[in-house]
Amino acid sequence: MKKILFISAVVLGFTLSACDSYLDINEDPNSPSAGNIETDMLMPAIEMNIASSYGNFLRIAGGFHSQQYAHLFGTSNYVDYSQFNMSATRSSSTYSQLTQRALSNLKTVIDKSSAASDWGTYLAAKTLRAFTYQILVDCYGEVPYTEALDPSNLSPKYDEGQTVYEGIIAELDEALQLAGTSDPVCTNFLFPSATAGKWIQFANALKLKLLMRMADVKDVKAEVAAIINEDNLPTSNVAYQNCWKNEPGQMSPFYAEEFSTAWGSTQTNVAANLAIIGTMQIMDSEGNIEYQDPRLAAFFVPNEDNEYVGGISGTNYPGSTSKLQSTYWCRPVASYDMPVYLITVSEIEFFKAEYYARYGSASEAENHYAAAIEASFASAGVAGADEYIARNPYSSNFKECIGLSKWIALSGVNNFEAWCEMRRLNYPTFGTLAGSNFYKEGDEDSYNVSQYVPGTLYTPIMVFGEVGSNKLLERYPYAESSSSRNENVPTFPGYTSPVFWGK
Repeated sequence: MKKILFISAVVLGFTLSACDSYLDINEDPNSPSAGNIETDMLMPAIEMNIASSYGNFLRIAGGFHSQQYAHLFGTSNYVDYSQFNMSATRSSSTYSQLTQRALSNLKTVIDKSSAASDWGTYLAAKTLRAFTYQILVDCYGEVPYTEALDPSNLSPKYDEGQTVYEGIIAELDEALQLAGTSDPVCTNFLFPSATAGKWIQFANALKLKLLMRMADVKDVKAEVAAIINEDNLPTSNVAYQNCWKNEPGQMSPFYAEEFSTAWGSTQTNVAANLAIIGTMQIMDSEGNIEYQDPRLAAFFVPNEDNEYVGGISGTNYPGSTSKLQSTYWCRPVASYDMPVYLITVSEIEFFKAEYYARYGSASEAENHYAAAIEASFASAGVAGADEYIARNPYSSNFKECIGLSKWIALSGVNNFEAWCEMRRLNYPTFGTLAGSNFYKEGDEDSYNVSQYVPGTLYTPIMVFGEVGSNKLLERYPYAESSSSRNENVPTFPGYTSPVFWGK
């Protein structure tokens, strides 16, 4: 995997050229305001490390683990992901990027902004810190938190995931108490010209997600009700956008990794998966298209025959020479300026729908379920939400209807979060067929997906043995960059042991 590094001089060069807002011409460089030089330089670098991890490695791995992506012919880069595997070394550099380059530098920004009573910047840094810890817990289950980021402690203890979640929620609460909507925020990419008001909304949305993710292991009714009743949540998608350029080192991370030739790579690795294509495009008994989700064209590019064809998890089609070449499959829509979504309006509405399904009224749950789907269609820039809702109405089995619809909505937006929500809601579920029923390894004439049941998962071909049949990869082994140097690393509980919110 190519690495997109947004650090030190590379970061500074990127930020200076990619966003005009990085330089404030009204700031006297000989008389800067307290703390501005260091925080203004650090925050964009921190953000690009988060964006490159979340929008590249975790998007790709999440896409394979959620069966939204499959592997293309002729390469082996991600076959292990496709077989529901993740080694301690594969995620190691991303772990280091999130901890050493994001969290460590966020600590500096937090300390500087606190000392200067710069509460807008303080809230922004605390929100990104909470977001980063959420990612780590959702990947690994347990991570260093209470003893982390102390250079004198080389073996910090690993805290339970729920301890980390509750800790970062408390941190958000404290920062929200300190920041006002008109407080200034240091230079940043997420809300470059806004005061703390936008960050307050993002922090509230992040709290909503954290709390709802704990809903099966903790009573979060009162806390979520307070957020919903306050009604100060983002009204547009929160994403890194309008800060990418069509130049090497300045492209949106997923595009740069998989689609740009600027790095000299000619490999094409990522295709759409049979599961997501077969769910968004319903075929009748004669093989004709009965229904096609209008978002399909916004999420995936048709193949050379202008058809939507998805690959099978667990294989790169060895031995294929004609039909199953890379041009046979449809690929994800990608562009150099594609957003890196942190949370969308659709996700927020799905969480509200789930809250009302659990604690409130079915009618409110149904309303927010519809609003979530409408927001997804609007974000994709297509019409047709009403027909989708009619075909996939809200039901009392809220985990099923929300889980399936959220899985589809996230397939073109945020594949990592799709993998997380699948593990939590347990939808979509596994069907009765496996990948080997759709394709026999090495025999291109055996590719036949007519028996696929929409909205189901399947066991990958040559699935990783420690996951096995009809199971999801539930967590990553502790990253080698952390565990190899830490004598307090816990015993790995196994690839199918859920993180705390999935138990």
